[in-house]
Amino acid sequence: MEKYSGKSVMKGIAIGRVHLYKKLEYQVTEERAADPAAERERFLAAVERAKEQLTKLYDDAMTNVGEDHAAIFDVHKMLLEDEDYLDTAAGEIENGYNAVYAADYAGTQFSEMFAAMDDEYMRGRAADFKDISRRVIRILLDMPEEEIHSEEPVVLVAEDLTPSETVKLDKKKILGFVTVKGSASSHTAILARSMNLPALVNVDIPLADELHGKPCVVDGFEGEFLVEPEEEILSEKVVRKNQWIADLEALEKLKGQDNVTKSGKRIDIFANIGNVEDAEAACAADAGGIGLFRSEFLYLGRDTFPSEEEQYVSYRAVLEKMNGKKVVIRTLDIGADKKVDYFGLEPEENPALGYRAIRICLDREEIFITQLRALYRASAHGKLAIMFPMIISVEEVERIKQIVELVKTELAEEGKPVGEPELGIMIETPAAALISDELAKEVDFFSIGTNDLTQYTLAVDRQNQKLEGICDIHHEALLRLIEMTVKNAHKEGIWVGICGELGADTELTEWFLKIGVDELSVAASAVLRVRGAVRALP
Repeated sequence: MEKYSGKSVMKGIAIGRVHLYKKLEYQVTEERAADPAAERERFLAAVERAKEQLTKLYDDAMTNVGEDHAAIFDVHKMLLEDEDYLDTAAGEIENGYNAVYAADYAGTQFSEMFAAMDDEYMRGRAADFKDISRRVIRILLDMPEEEIHSEEPVVLVAEDLTPSETVKLDKKKILGFVTVKGSASSHTAILARSMNLPALVNVDIPLADELHGKPCVVDGFEGEFLVEPEEEILSEKVVRKNQWIADLEALEKLKGQDNVTKSGKRIDIFANIGNVEDAEAACAADAGGIGLFRSEFLYLGRDTFPSEEEQYVSYRAVLEKMNGKKVVIRTLDIGADKKVDYFGLEPEENPALGYRAIRICLDREEIFITQLRALYRASAHGKLAIMFPMIISVEEVERIKQIVELVKTELAEEGKPVGEPELGIMIETPAAALISDELAKEVDFFSIGTNDLTQYTLAVDRQNQKLEGICDIHHEALLRLIEMTVKNAHKEGIWVGICGELGADTELTEWFLKIGVDELSVAASAVLRVRGAVRALP
């Protein structure tokens, strides 16, 4: 038996045979072209064909994993339309090289340039430029699409997987996957979690041909990959897998049950979503409402700002799907790790501490007003709450409320019906937590964004993989800020929820109830698990 360790990005147990996935290789040489004009046309035709393929991948991803995860294929289309990238390839063709060499050259140049940048998000685009260039080259060489073929369900083992490869995985034939490269925050890891495939990344395994077909186990609980496991160990893993499946089936029986402890203490359990389609998953998971609708995903993967009407239609659709249940929509949170070219944001030394979220909205009020108009119009169709991210002062909240009043007045004068949405803020900076007693006087609720609150409290970049070991999500300082915020909220008679990943941490469920948290908002896939943890408490 051979045993390897890796980073688990999706818990679960997969038992099957290895399907060794190797990319179709090609050789790029500095080959000259006799007719540069014809070669340029060939290159541009391949780019158009690549964009057609990406459109299909986007549609497939929308069907299988939702708009949030499909957005990467729109990003790839945008990169294929980047004038600098296209001009770089065209320049090599004009210098006498063929289209294949030109596409490879442009992809390499841009990949190396982005890989050298300080910003984590921009470095992530290096792999995207490699991916789009490889797609164009395969088309130019008339190579078939890279696909995964197997007659029986298998464990996919690869050096790495691009988003376009991962989204094509047939869940009926793939039991799980293991990659040598990758990270817990990569596009493929996010897709794996969305598709509920047990998965490990950063597994230091040699990809020798003889690995193909060997029996193996992926243990997403222990972060283990076992090749040709011994009979005794295999039996143990089978028992663990059966228990895992039984646990999942037991959770299904919790649908329709209340989120209440044995002593009668109750808490709301809502779902986090990023698009209209995710609302269906929230309903299927029996979530009590939507605790976080990340509205910025309406702004991603496109070339222009979404109109008021587009936003109104999306917000109304979610409210109607939730059929009277509360929907908390977060206003635009662009900046930091979420970049949108058409916003025209300048590069920053410390983007997480920079021009983002409510700071953009209060500086560029026309963007903010458009969103607020759409939100207030949608509020006539359901139980809406609006929350504002990255707050650090009472003055910001006062300015927000002034703008809200202007929007309400405008809509009333236009005769447009509106509801009465609650207004709340996210507590995700230590500043907001420390003055939460004053902020609580201004709003109807708090929602604690534990991802950013952890980052800012510990001075740890949550995008930096090197710091994972010191990013203590149970740090006493963080827990004290959360407890302080809850106490201050309740003193003013407002409710408080948790909408960061910590909300799904069942090690803290009992503590959340003890300090009086009113609502936990988690991924739809975690709703029943958290409900089970609540109901098991005394």
